[in-house]
Amino acid sequence: MTGGADWRARVGDAWAAEWLRTDRSFAELDPALLAAALDGLGEGARVLDVGCGAGATSLAIAAARRDVAVTGVDLSAALVAAAEKRGAGRATFRVADAAVLTGEAAYDRLVSRHGVMFFDDPVSAFAALRRATAPNGRIVFSCFRARALNGWATEPAAALGVETGGADGQAGGPGPFAFALAGEVERILADAGWRDARGEVVDYDYVAGDGADAVDEAVALLRRIGPAARAIADAPRDRQGELLERLAALCAAKRSENRVAFSAAAWIWTARNPEEPA
Repeated sequence: MTGGADWRARVGDAWAAEWLRTDRSFAELDPALLAAALDGLGEGARVLDVGCGAGATSLAIAAARRDVAVTGVDLSAALVAAAEKRGAGRATFRVADAAVLTGEAAYDRLVSRHGVMFFDDPVSAFAALRRATAPNGRIVFSCFRARALNGWATEPAAALGVETGGADGQAGGPGPFAFALAGEVERILADAGWRDARGEVVDYDYVAGDGADAVDEAVALLRRIGPAARAIADAPRDRQGELLERLAALCAAKRSENRVAFSAAAWIWTARNPEEPA
């Protein structure tokens, strides 16, 4: 289980250190998410990127639509610092908890790349997000589907002989697979007052490493992020070398030409804030 406190500290720091590699891992999902985020976006719109991380989605929207104002928020000060450094004034970034937004001006579009699965109380959080959204404004977010469909998580865990975590959906608590089940996502959005929820299935390659050093790059990512990372960190020091060797062997076996890629399965959800308060 990974919650907000983790993102403020250990997890957020790891992602901030690895943002170039994590951006690469999501690169083949990004076009579909960006297309959904821009669909029907009006001139001069205000966009809020929830769980913006190091700013990839915020900056992609700002580059595609220079007339819109983009704000990215994240729990992690380290990630926000990374976003500000690469953003060069093209978007605004700040440390904030999107689950408790108050006093916000109305945003026309909310977007999130895998940043909404970590709320302790998702209905309350999505209700707060809706209250920060203009009438008829929309939310667009991506999240992982079932754990079994995501080889980036299951294959390294199997190679190291560890579990990948809890159950899919809300039963597993906050974490990468908390929104894996479509029925639960629909219920959460409806209970939070959103309408017209629709989930689109997107399968893509999770590129863990590429280039001449693809295997080393993949190991560098997976040893810090995901189930393998926790297993290695928790192992006795005298076993960590063995686990890293297993991880390297898996990445070498997954290498094709100049990249190491795993399967990834996501949803892209859209929903509307009704014109009249729910």
